[in-house]
Amino acid sequence: MLPYEKLPHVQATAGFSHLEGIRVLDLSTSVAGPYATQLLADFGATVLKIEKIDGGDDARQWGPPFLNGASLWFLSVNRNKHSMALDVSQPAGLDILMSLLETTDVLVLNMTPRVQAKLGIDYAKLQQKFPQLIHASLTGFGLTGSRADHPCYDLISEGYSGIMDLTGEFENDPQKVGTPAADMLAGQDLAMAALAAINGRNKTGKGCCIDISMHATMSRFTAPRVVAYLGSGELPRRSGGRDSVIAIYQVFNTADAQLSLGLGNDAIWKRFWETVGDIKFGQTPAYANNAGRREHRPAIVAHITQVLKTRRRDEWLELFAANRIPAGPINRVDEVVADQDLLDKEFFYTSDSAYGPVPQVGLGIQIDGQQRVHRKSPPKLGEDTQVVLKDWLTMSDQEIENLKQAGIVNR
Repeated sequence: MLPYEKLPHVQATAGFSHLEGIRVLDLSTSVAGPYATQLLADFGATVLKIEKIDGGDDARQWGPPFLNGASLWFLSVNRNKHSMALDVSQPAGLDILMSLLETTDVLVLNMTPRVQAKLGIDYAKLQQKFPQLIHASLTGFGLTGSRADHPCYDLISEGYSGIMDLTGEFENDPQKVGTPAADMLAGQDLAMAALAAINGRNKTGKGCCIDISMHATMSRFTAPRVVAYLGSGELPRRSGGRDSVIAIYQVFNTADAQLSLGLGNDAIWKRFWETVGDIKFGQTPAYANNAGRREHRPAIVAHITQVLKTRRRDEWLELFAANRIPAGPINRVDEVVADQDLLDKEFFYTSDSAYGPVPQVGLGIQIDGQQRVHRKSPPKLGEDTQVVLKDWLTMSDQEIENLKQAGIVNR
């Protein structure tokens, strides 16, 4: 039995309707852009993926692992969307795209400025014809600057931003974050900017050009480290599971497994030592505030290490929870998906699709007690082409057949 087969199975629902009536055209591929449009779709927007006829979204080929022929990476960021396979490099395909833009609120692209201009879908061109359109680009380095036309992936932007240099143990090489952080955070930025732009258009009637840079997003992600350096000249270095500012804030071993512990203020510091039964150590004058605890961190860490080794992890976690001390396990992914609290909220679930049952990770946002957002499972390549041409653009059967024969849309 595969892990997803143990998850709760949910049926399609009406979901959130906050963006009902908003139409999004998604020409992006991979993770960042599709994640942005999935967020918009989860809140009720109608999202149409425009994909290449040959292969579609690049992420469709990312694997193994595959599930019934579908890339699981693709499945993770493409629910609640329609898919149309369309060759926009041909005049007839571009004409169809232009027809769709007449009723589109937000256009999402992850093409560099040069490619956008070559296809004639850059903001300068489209603004003239569609002044109400919100034109949203998500690229590695933005639409301007010396690197604007450079290709980029999550790994590259993590290196540029400094996050890799700050991640891992000091004595080891820099480490990439264990999930595509630049992709996911930049996708969130685009969705947030699109919401702001929609609100602005409601006031002015005019669209705008959104320019999201993975480089800038990840660099902003390091703001606490950057500002601390700028104001102090103290260069932050990677410290693994230990925070360089808060003492004590790191991972410890127990009698059987590791846990994370955050003694973030003086009150928590006091409660911790009361809980572990060593009030005298906690009352040491030199450790009375965070500055003192930072200065004496090695001695404190050594003492806490000895204390925590006297019990099993779950015993400590139960005690710490009862006494409001921030602590938690270091879960593997298989343990995360078995978290009963998340399962009770149907945060992990399966739903029917053209591929069969597929696993999904929910939005995790509740509004008025509602949290289900699943309206449509990730689509097969071009599964909605016929519906879009016939119902959205009111084309005749013969017109559609001619497009298929010409290789403009999928058969």
